Amino acid sequence: MFLGHFAVGFAAKRAVPRASLGTMIAAACFLDLLWPIFVLAGIEWFRIVPGETVMTPMAFDHYPWSHSLLVSVVWGILFGAVVAKWGSGARGAMFAGLAVVSHWVLDFVTHKPDLPLAPWGGVKVGLGLWDSPGIELPLELGLYIAGVALYATSTKARDKIGSIGLWAFVVTLGLLFAANLASPPPPGPQAVAAFGVVSILLLGWPMWVDRHRVVRAKST
Repeated sequence: MFLGHFAVGFAAKRAVPRASLGTMIAAACFLDLLWPIFVLAGIEWFRIVPGETVMTPMAFDHYPWSHSLLVSVVWGILFGAVVAKWGSGARGAMFAGLAVVSHWVLDFVTHKPDLPLAPWGGVKVGLGLWDSPGIELPLELGLYIAGVALYATSTKARDKIGSIGLWAFVVTLGLLFAANLASPPPPGPQAVAAFGVVSILLLGWPMWVDRHRVVRAKST
């Protein structure tokens, strides 16, 4: 899943108005921020296999340190601890930690059975909706639209950066998702991982936009 993770970040910001949108999106995407780094470091690996699933040609052979259920909970606790100390307090920490773990849950829905429960042992799970685009695409787009709507209706722009910047970000993510579906298989794992590391810079965009939006006052 791709857009679904961003949807969680948008929705989490509504739950914790004090938090930065960039922080919550980083939490929801955190496992995928770690994964390319671990691939380049050689401690996790995958293969490009055209036809591996209908929606992606990547075969995830070994990624227990970024994408096992047990370790995702650990990453969630650590991420939440950082948010509690330097971010938006205990409530922000709780939702940030849950957003980290939500990544595994959403991947469980889309991945074939390649998600480990723990770094050791051979049990791997996944519902495999990447092989059922007629179900996966409406689900992912629905989550994305709902998440963006929750954020957009709970905040308002202070200026053009807050309005145009937000919708440009939303559209850009949609275009990246569409391009990923329509593009031929990537040249190799290292290229994918390198692009993943560079894409971390994208997190500056929602952080910047969020500074130009304010939380709407609740009607009484």
